[in-house]
Amino acid sequence: MKLGIPTETLAGERRVATTPEIAKKLIAKGFEVLLESGAGVAAHYPDAAYAGVGAQLVERADCFAADIVLKVRRPSEEEARAVRSGSVYISLVEGCGEDPLLARMVENGVRVLAMERMPRISRAQSMDALSSQSNIAGYRAVIEAAAHYGRFLPMMMTSAGSAKPARLVVLGAGVAGLQAIATARRLGADVLAYDVRPETKEQIASLGAKPIELDLGESGAGEGGYAKELSAEAKARQQQLLADELAKAHLIITTALIPCRPAPELITTEVVERMRTGSVIVDLAAANGGNCKLSKPDEVVEHQGVIIVGHTNYPSLVPADASAFYAKNLSNLLEIMVDPSDAGPVLKDLTEDEITAAMLVER
Repeated sequence: MKLGIPTETLAGERRVATTPEIAKKLIAKGFEVLLESGAGVAAHYPDAAYAGVGAQLVERADCFAADIVLKVRRPSEEEARAVRSGSVYISLVEGCGEDPLLARMVENGVRVLAMERMPRISRAQSMDALSSQSNIAGYRAVIEAAAHYGRFLPMMMTSAGSAKPARLVVLGAGVAGLQAIATARRLGADVLAYDVRPETKEQIASLGAKPIELDLGESGAGEGGYAKELSAEAKARQQQLLADELAKAHLIITTALIPCRPAPELITTEVVERMRTGSVIVDLAAANGGNCKLSKPDEVVEHQGVIIVGHTNYPSLVPADASAFYAKNLSNLLEIMVDPSDAGPVLKDLTEDEITAAMLVER
C-alpha cells in the first residue's frame, strides 16, 4: 500500500504531512512512503533524512497516484483532480456545509477523510489534529505577543530599576487558550482568562491564571466541548462587561472560535482606543472575521498605538514540531484503518469504525 505525501502549496504553509521518524515507522509496518522531493524542506526535514529511512523521493504526480494521499491543508482544484479514483485522501479539508470541490472528489470515487471531523472520544485523542495544532497555536501566539510588546513580560528587578509583570488576558480557554495561559505564566506574565463555558474556570485556575467571571444570563457551553453561539443580548452584555478588563490589559490573546461560524467580536474599537500605547492584541480568530473589530487577516496593523496581530497560521510558524505532531496524528489514524497481512497493510471498510465513519465526507 502506497502513501503519497506531496509538498504543501498554500502560501505560507511550511508543514509537511509526515516526518522521517514517522515515515520509518510506517515503512516498518509495510507501507511504501512516496514523498515529493523537497516536501519537508520548509519544515526543516531534508530529503536525505527521508531517503535514509527508506522513503522514496518521487515526482508530485506519483504522490497523488498513491493508494492513500496524506496532506496538511485543503486540496486545491488541481490537487483534487489529481487524486485518483479508488484512493483515500486525508487532510484538514477546511470546509463547512456544502462543498462542491469535495463533492466532486467523492463523485470521482475518492474516499475523503476530514481531520476536522475526528470525533471527540477517548479513542481518538491521539489522532486529534485540531487539538495538536491548536496547542502549538496557543504557544506561538504568546511568543508573537512578547515579540511585538516593547516591555518585559515578567517582573524584572535590576540595579537600573524594576518593571512590573505584564497584564495578559486570554479570551477563550479551549486547547489554544489553555496553552497560551500556560506559556504566558512560564514567561512570568500576570495572566487573566475568560471563557463563556463555566466548566473552564477550574482549568484556568489550575494553570495559575485568574478566571474572569461575567454574569451573561446564559451558558456558552455547546456540544463536544465546544462553545456555542450566544444570543444577541448575551453578546452585547459580554462586550460591555469585558470592556473594563480588556482596557487594562497590556497584551490580549484571543482564541474564541465557533466551528463554521463567524468569530464572535469580543474587542471593540472603543476598547482598543482605551488600551495603553504599545499594548498588543494577537487575534487567533483573524481568519474567521476576528475577535477584534480591527484585525486584518495575515497583517500586523496599528491603531492609535495598539499593535494588532492577525496571523492566520500559527502552527506553520513552528513547522518542525507542528509537522511532527500532525504526522503522529495521521500515523495513529492509519493504524486503525488497516489490517496487517503477509502482503502488507490491507484497507478496512472505513464505515465500520466509528472514527473513520465520522470523518468520511459523504456524497
